[in-house]
This record gives sequence, C-alpha cells and structure tokens, in this order.
Amino acid sequence: MTTTLKAIVRKPRTDGLYAVYIRIVHNRKPGYIKTNKIVDADHISKENEPTDPVVNEYCSMLVRQYTDRLNRTNTSLWTVSEIIEYLLKTDEEVCFSDYSRMFIRQMRLDGHERNAKNYQLAVAHLERYMGTTRVMFGHLTAAVLKKWIESLAKTHRAKEMYPTNIRMIFRSAIADMNDDEKGIQRIKFDPWVKVQIPKSEPSEKLAISAEECREFFNRPLPRTKMLSSLPELGRDVALLSLCLGGINTVDLYHLKKSDYRDGVIGYKRAKTRHSRKDEAYIEMRVEPFIQDTFNKYLSDEKDEFLFTFHQRYGNTDSFNANVNIGIRKICMDMGMTNKEDYYCFYTFRHTWATIAQNDCNANLYEVAFGMNHSHGLKVTRGYVKVDFTPAWELNARIIDFVFFSNKPSKQGLAKDLDESGDKMFRITAKMMIYARAYFKGEVIAEFTDIGFNNVDEVISRIVKMFPKDIPVGCTVQIRLTNCDNHKEVVYERSKGKGFEAPYTLYIANNPHESIRLVRIVYFGRFPIKVLYATLKVLHPHT
Repeated sequence: MTTTLKAIVRKPRTDGLYAVYIRIVHNRKPGYIKTNKIVDADHISKENEPTDPVVNEYCSMLVRQYTDRLNRTNTSLWTVSEIIEYLLKTDEEVCFSDYSRMFIRQMRLDGHERNAKNYQLAVAHLERYMGTTRVMFGHLTAAVLKKWIESLAKTHRAKEMYPTNIRMIFRSAIADMNDDEKGIQRIKFDPWVKVQIPKSEPSEKLAISAEECREFFNRPLPRTKMLSSLPELGRDVALLSLCLGGINTVDLYHLKKSDYRDGVIGYKRAKTRHSRKDEAYIEMRVEPFIQDTFNKYLSDEKDEFLFTFHQRYGNTDSFNANVNIGIRKICMDMGMTNKEDYYCFYTFRHTWATIAQNDCNANLYEVAFGMNHSHGLKVTRGYVKVDFTPAWELNARIIDFVFFSNKPSKQGLAKDLDESGDKMFRITAKMMIYARAYFKGEVIAEFTDIGFNNVDEVISRIVKMFPKDIPVGCTVQIRLTNCDNHKEVVYERSKGKGFEAPYTLYIANNPHESIRLVRIVYFGRFPIKVLYATLKVLHPHT
C-alpha cells in the first residue's frame, strides 16, 4: 500500500486567490481534502505547492495528524474516498438528534408508523430534558442518562419505553457509524452498559362489567347543538369495538372497502402486523346487532375507505382523541366525579376479553385468538389458512350476554390480556440466558450462555444434559432467566422421546381409578395443562 499526503493548490477562485488542499494519493488514485487556508499567486511554487510559511506550518501539522491516524489502521484495501471519509469524520462530533430524526424517518418509510410516534416522543422528552434540539452523542453519558431516567420515575409506561427507545437508537448508531475493522470509532462509548432501565408498572384494570356496559350504551346521549356529536361518536365507536372482537381505532380508521366482503371484515392489526409471520391478519363477522351502527358510518361508493372517519379527522391520533372525548362526556353525564374512573376507548377492548373469559367460559387461548394476539401456533398460521369461525362465535356469545341478557357479570379479572412485546419471554442471540432443570426439586442440569434465537433452542440444549436414569413419564421443570432484563419463565417437559412428548399420562395404582391424559398446550410460550381424556382402569397396570 502506498499513501502520500501533500499540501497543494488547484484552480484559482474568481477573486484570484487559491484554496489550499491536502492531496492524498492512495494506490495511485488521487483525492483532496480542502483546508481553510488560501494563498495568492505570489506564494505558489512551480509544483503548485504553497510557499507561505504560516500556511505551510498549518498544513504540515494536518499531514502529521492524518499520517498518524492512517498508521494506526490497515488501509490497504480501502479506496481513496474511504480514506478521506475516515480522516474527515474520525474526530467530528456526531449529533444524536440528527441521527434520531433519520432513524425515525426510516421507521415511517418502513411502515412502522405507530412505533415511530413512540420513538419521537422519547427523543422529544430527552431533548426537553437536555434543553437543546441538538443533543450530541458525547453528551449522553451514563450519569446524564441515569438522571434523565430518574425524571421519568413518576410515569407508568414512559420510564421503561422512553429509555428503551433511546437505547435502540443509540446502539443502531454505533452499528452504523463505527467500523472496528477499519478502526473507525465515531461514537466513542456505549453508556447503556452502565444504565439500568426500570420496568413499567402493570397497566390498571380497564375492563368494566356487563352491567356497566348496559348502562353506558343504553342511556340517552348528553344534549348538544352539534349535528354529529362527540358523545355519539364515542358511543358508536366503542360499540363497534366491543362487538368486533375489540378492534382498535387505528384499524377501524384504516379499513378499506376491499376489507369488507359478505358481512365479514378482514384486516391486519396495525400494532403487530410487522412483527408477525401472518401479519396479524384476522377476520371478524359483523353481527346483525351492530349492522345499523356499522352502516351509519359507511362512506360513499367513490371512497376507498370503508368508513367516513378519515373525512372528519386528519389522522388516527385525532380520531382516537375525539372518540375518547366523546366517551368521557358520557361518563360525566352518568355522574362520574372521579376522572380516573372515566372510561376510554381501550376500556371496551379489555371488556371484550374479560367478559369472554369470565362470563362466556372462554379459555385464554380462545380469548387470545379472538383478539388477534400472537400465540403458540403463530408459526403454524404461516402455513395454514385459518378458520376464524370460533372467534366469530365467541364474539356473538359476548354480544348476547351483554345486550340480550340481564345476567350479572362475574367479577374475576382477565388481566394483562393485551399482549405487548415485552410481556412475553423473548430471546435474541445477544441475550445471556441462565437455564436450570429441576427433577424432584434438585438441579440436574444448568448452563449460562448466549447465541439462542428462541426458547426451543435453549430447551433443546439443556435436555441433552439430562441424566439418563430419569424414568419415562416423569416431569422435569426447566427454569429460564434472561440475565439482561431479569425476566424469568418456567416450562415443563415430560420424559419421552427427547423429553418432547406432548402428553403426560398419569396411571392409577388401584382398580377402578382413572387414567388422566393431560395435554400441554401453549398460550404464547406459556404451557397450560388441559385435560384431554379420562379413562377408567378396569385392571391395574394395564
């Protein structure tokens, strides 16, 4: 590799003066770095080199600095353009705010509008805290970030979501801007290795009882001079959500005419469509009970959107805000004095789930399926055309219970049914996992390692470490801890072929007792024992 550096001038400017450049010749290819120095024609040699002593001293200093940097890394395979970029940007202070805006813009272009909004909120809060819209990476030390996170302590969700988003942007920038192979390190340190992100507080129960639903939907609307009042909008949209499997406002807003066929709407849930193999697709039947309300907001034939919501509200945020204002006005009219008790749109999504489980005898899997959550069969859904009839039938049962009966609700709670990405035990290859296996309360295998893409890979590895003398049919508990976020989950495996037998058989010792065949099914990755069959034993040991 041959690289030479030299101060020269090139063409004269319009004023007759000459800008001074550092010429770089790398593998016989020239490149130029412009300095802030200029000379006149009297201070230029025949070789186009500046002769001014002050300029030459400055250029000599630059050449020494550049040469020193190049000597510290292997540039033999670089182009001259890469060398120039390396020399110019190595010491350049990088703006976190600028990179964040580029990062968020790309998220929107990729279709992640919802996440982009959350990231924008996080960056905006950090900038307000720092007192500038040009936060530099160098400003974000571990001490500064810890104090910023402390300022979020009284929030419920933001104290976890905002730092998580900022950390994601920061580490994306490290991956984009640093190049260890070339010795390029524009972002000098990662402060997040010394920063602990707190956990958000569990969301409060939003669901209301069937009795409260009946009261809400069957009372006169507050009087208003508006032709189309917000209370009317709030009530109608809440009703559509409750009677369409808990559909979100963003999904209602974006429904197209092509999404509605033969009395069925089919859509991809905006919140999770980009994170699921099946793109979070679901179909829900429009029940006769809500057909009039459904038709009330249908757009005309020329409109590609199914409903008229977009004609009145410019975006989903505006639509959702006005729906919630309308719902709150009804709550005020109902005599609610405590604002914390007011319902919101999401109340009715939670209510759908709670009534489904507590009053319509649906299990967690059926609730998750009806609400279009990801679950243990999400991989299979990528290969099989799903029959959504069970979700329709459950939805119809909920409508019948709420609106066509006066039965009191059971007040048990189906908590945390609205699955978010951080509620499940997820693994990436960079996470450190501590795995232990227990048999009769004793640890029979354990390891700590990284490089796992999912839970199944962890279990597969620890199963190979099990002692061979464990009797067939015995249950082993496998406890997994994510060392990065300290989340923990427990799985059971019964010894069979590779400890992967889907059924556990319990055999009675005495005549006329029963054999219980238990099937392990999964809600997400969480195992649930479901009684599969009960058989009478006529003869022991058969």
